[in-house]
Amino acid sequence: MSGITYRLRTTFEQFTDIRKGGNNQRYGVCDAALSAFSVFFTQSPSFLDAQKRIEQGGGKSNAQTIFGVHKIPGDNQIRNLLAPVAPQQVYPLMADIGQSLYETGYLEDFRVLKNQLLIALDGTDVFASEKISCPSCSTQKLKNGKTLHRHTVITPVIVAPGKAQVVPLPPEFVQPQDGHDKQDCEVNAAKRWLLQQAPRYAPWGCTLLGDDLYCHQPFLQAVLAQNMNFIVTCKPQSHELLYEWVSDLARIGQRHTVQRERKIGTQRFTDSYAYVNLVPLRDSDDALMVNWCELSTTDAQGEVVFYCAWATSHTITPANVAEIAVAARTRWKIENENNNTLKNQGYHLTHNFGHGKQHLSNLLTTL
Repeated sequence: MSGITYRLRTTFEQFTDIRKGGNNQRYGVCDAALSAFSVFFTQSPSFLDAQKRIEQGGGKSNAQTIFGVHKIPGDNQIRNLLAPVAPQQVYPLMADIGQSLYETGYLEDFRVLKNQLLIALDGTDVFASEKISCPSCSTQKLKNGKTLHRHTVITPVIVAPGKAQVVPLPPEFVQPQDGHDKQDCEVNAAKRWLLQQAPRYAPWGCTLLGDDLYCHQPFLQAVLAQNMNFIVTCKPQSHELLYEWVSDLARIGQRHTVQRERKIGTQRFTDSYAYVNLVPLRDSDDALMVNWCELSTTDAQGEVVFYCAWATSHTITPANVAEIAVAARTRWKIENENNNTLKNQGYHLTHNFGHGKQHLSNLLTTL
C-alpha cells in the first residue's frame, strides 16, 4: 500500500460512524470514503458514471486496485454513510501532506521575499440552489422573493511566481456559526482559518495574499497577531484616507518611484512602480500603519495595459518593490491553478454529488 493510500485509509478509518451495529454494517465508512475519493481522483462526473466504469471494467475499479476498498457501496449508501462526517475530519490529512512537502524541502523553491512562502486566500461558490438546502447552507434573498441556498469555501493554497503547481491547505467553509445571528461571511471564515491553521504555518515564514475584501484593519491585525505578513489589494474607493495620504506625500516628494523596461518577444513594456511606507489604513486614532505600492504597466504606445495597488506589511524599498508586486500578482493562481482547475478541468467541483442534511456537501467538496 502506497504512503498516500495508507494516509487516506488511516484518516478515513477514524470517520464518524453513527450506526449502532447489526446487519446494517455490511459496508464500512472507510470504504465509503475511499470510494467517494476515487470518484474525484478518476475525475468521474458522477457517482453513477463511476459505477458504470466499475461494471465495464469487469467488477474491478480504481477504488479497489488503487485504494484497497474492500466492498464498494452504492452511491446512495456512500452518501448515507458520509453524511454525518464533518469535513474537519479530513483537515489533518491535508495538513500532514503539506507538512511532508515542507519537511522534505519541496517548498523551498516556492520561497520569495527573503524566504517567505505565499499563501493565497479566496472564497469560491461550490453550490447554489433555490430548492435544496442543509444546515451548512448560507442564504440569500433574491429579488423574486425566493431564497438561494449557497455553499462557499475558502481555499487557501501555497503559490509562487513561475510555478504552475499550487499546494492546497485545509479549507474553511462560510456557514452558519453557533451562537451567531448574523450571516457568516468570507472574511470571518478567513479569520477562523487563521486561528485554526496559522500556528502550524506561521513558523514556516508566510505572507498572506488576498483581494481588497481582506484589506481591512481587523483582519490584517489578526494576520500580524499570528506572526504572518500580508500583501493585499488596496483599492482607492475603499481606502479614501490612505490615498489622501499617498497624494499628500506625492506633493511633497515623498512618494518614491521606480521605472523598469522589459521586453516580451517583440513587445516592449514599461513598469512604473510607486510606493510609500507607513500610511494609515483607516481614519481612526488606532489606525494600522501599512506600506503601499502600485504598479502601472504601459505598452510601447503609452497605453496602460495593467494597473493595481497593494497594502503590505513588508517594508518597501527600490530593491524589492518589483518583487512585492510580482508576489502580489501571484494571488491569481488561486483562481487559475486551483479553483478554475477544480471547476473546469474534470474535477467537477460545483457538481452536486450529494447534498444531504448534515455535512455531506462540504465533506465531498473537501475530498
